[in-house]
Amino acid sequence: MSLSWKIFWGMRQRSQILSLQVMVKNYNTCKDTEKKYGSSKNVKNPAMLYTTCIAVAASVLSISYYTLKYKRNVYAFNATQNVKCGQFRKDMKTYTLEEVRNHDSEEKGIWVTFGQGVYDITKFVDKHPGGPSKIMMAAGGSIDPFWMIFANHNTSEIHSLLESMRIGNISEEDAKFNKSDLYDPYANDPVRHKALKIKRNKPFCAEPSPPLLVKSFFTPVPFFYVRNHLPVPEIELKDYTLELAIEGTTKKTLDFKALQKYEKRTVTATMMCGGNRRSEMSKVKHLEGVQWDVGAVGNATWTGVRLFDVLKDLGVNEDAFNHVQFEGHDLDPSGMPYGGSIPISKAMDPKADVILAYEMNGEPLSQDHGFPVRVFVPGVLGARSVKWLSKINVSKEENQSQWQQGDYKGLPPSTTWDNVDFSKSPAIQEMPVISAICDPQDTDKVEIKNGKIKVKGYAWSGGGRKIFRVDVTNDNGKTWHTADLMEDLQTNEGRHWSWTLWNVELPVDEKSKEVEIWAKAVDSSYNVQPESFNHIYNIRGLLCNAYHKIKVQLKQ
Repeated sequence: MSLSWKIFWGMRQRSQILSLQVMVKNYNTCKDTEKKYGSSKNVKNPAMLYTTCIAVAASVLSISYYTLKYKRNVYAFNATQNVKCGQFRKDMKTYTLEEVRNHDSEEKGIWVTFGQGVYDITKFVDKHPGGPSKIMMAAGGSIDPFWMIFANHNTSEIHSLLESMRIGNISEEDAKFNKSDLYDPYANDPVRHKALKIKRNKPFCAEPSPPLLVKSFFTPVPFFYVRNHLPVPEIELKDYTLELAIEGTTKKTLDFKALQKYEKRTVTATMMCGGNRRSEMSKVKHLEGVQWDVGAVGNATWTGVRLFDVLKDLGVNEDAFNHVQFEGHDLDPSGMPYGGSIPISKAMDPKADVILAYEMNGEPLSQDHGFPVRVFVPGVLGARSVKWLSKINVSKEENQSQWQQGDYKGLPPSTTWDNVDFSKSPAIQEMPVISAICDPQDTDKVEIKNGKIKVKGYAWSGGGRKIFRVDVTNDNGKTWHTADLMEDLQTNEGRHWSWTLWNVELPVDEKSKEVEIWAKAVDSSYNVQPESFNHIYNIRGLLCNAYHKIKVQLKQ
């Protein structure tokens, strides 16, 4: 039984008994979704469009971004209760599933269940970041199956927020009934290399150790960082098609063989997650999101066809449009695809080297990295290089997904979750200059040879800007030492897509027990990293490019 059918069947059984009204209410929504995005026949989970629309409740409490607004209530709850979210509470009333189902409107109160907990979310509905209409689809039902998809909601802070809205229990039998026939949508995710350090299991996010990262100019695919936003789709190459559209109207569909008829191109380039080094920025003030170290980056060869050639063949007039949108086969619980977009000026520039890639380091893309086809946009944060590419749409508007409109935007330090307005900030495209120390690592014990210690790392700047220099100090900036650079020399000006690896031998006082090392990079536009995270802090934890600083112990 396929993943989607197991989800469908389990939800169908519960819906027949508990939620027939909800199914009817959402049928038209699912039909609209299918009309807009097609049946996803190329993916092994076509029923996802219907099943997840029936219960869009993964949107229910999609509250990572808004948790801080309610911290006062959350902390007040934590101070008075010591209970795991969803556990039975003896101090509260027990309700039947029928009673919960009847609370599906503002007049009656809007209730949901999680585990054995019953929660009144009536006052939260209007604050829901996805809008009241989506969260109302979950009214009177369980959110358990949907947090299996959006497993990143399973954090102590979000659990505490949910528990602050607790009003009662359901019986253990009813809780088991709610979870019967559930299927883990991540069960078919691929096996990953053990060398990757897992930052989040579902969806999978992992990075290599820093010393491993700089052992080779080209990052081996098994050690390349993985940043998934949803379950990995299973796609058969023989069934793969790519839809080409203008303002949502399909103009052409290419299968894999048709795509390969375009001239084959290879680009050597670095990809970096917009949240790389977020764990350092979190030391200024706590941040939600994957706590990346310095390894959410990698360098590889990307082989495929130029987006420019495909759009030119489609007859696109660059002056008539503003953006090129991309959609993947990975779907959210409402059946909407992961999406992103880039300016059409970049998409239609042959020197921008935007590739519809089907190979990585000379081999077919792995499942985690977008098999069979992904878009790769050099010099731009990784979120725009959409994996498992299903559709390209030329438009006057940006892609409207949350990943383009909210998740990956730069914000000023003064912005809080109480006053944030994502519409006022442009989506991040080109990344700023950045560097990191990879070997040694923070707290390592380092051997001194001839009065010096060896330090290695990487540097990179978005937009095709070359790294001019990497400066390293071990005396708080009183004395700087210029590192030796290893870079891709087979590139033209303005197309330095690859990282630069660097190394330096730092003189140290052999009597010292500890030394603090700083590194900063300068690019070809003479952009330089800021010294402190205090001045670039933002609530999304993006663009984390302050000086990299570590402390190491010296072996005597």
